[in-house]
Amino acid sequence: MEKVLDATVPGKAPAVRENGVKPSRGRPRSEVSHEAILSAVLDLLKKEGYQGITIEGVARHAGVGKQTIYRWWRCRAEIVLEAYANHAASKVPVPDSGSVRSDLEIFLATAFRRLNRVTGSIMRGLMADAVLDPEFGAILRDVFLVRRRQAFKVILSKGVERGELRADVDLDVLIDLISGAMWYRLMAQHEKLDVAFARKLARLVLQGAQASAATP
Repeated sequence: MEKVLDATVPGKAPAVRENGVKPSRGRPRSEVSHEAILSAVLDLLKKEGYQGITIEGVARHAGVGKQTIYRWWRCRAEIVLEAYANHAASKVPVPDSGSVRSDLEIFLATAFRRLNRVTGSIMRGLMADAVLDPEFGAILRDVFLVRRRQAFKVILSKGVERGELRADVDLDVLIDLISGAMWYRLMAQHEKLDVAFARKLARLVLQGAQASAATP
């Protein structure tokens, strides 16, 4: 039978198995559990949709106890949005090509590809649930949409700093114009979300915000 000394108690030797091999430390248990939970949520979102997710189901899928989940999140909506927001941010990084129009085109085209191939149906479900559930809608805005707006603001602010966009341009209105067109096409599905639309949207939105010295 394996004998392991308690390394957590001051004065005791590090944990050593009888065969002389020290156990691997690896990452802290809390970090591993956190990642397992978020991964479980993404898997369940694809299979069940938001309405099909329960805390019990997530705990079972992640191999953790329910109290572990409630230690970090207050409700189902919070955990779902954190999982989705983290995943989306890692897959759609903010570019920095030196051109605001190029950056916006790249960012939009990358986001559109993911919506078309992977997350579009999930996002439509989350947006629909947000309309029906005001509490979830508030969390959707605070956790996910705020991050998307921040990414757009980084791109546009650099354009202002480089003199490509007017210093007095209202960035929040520009972001509303971009986001509104994107979400409308995602929800209505009347036209494609593709590279051509990304280029056209970037050109039209930035046209009225360009500094006089900027190249059209």
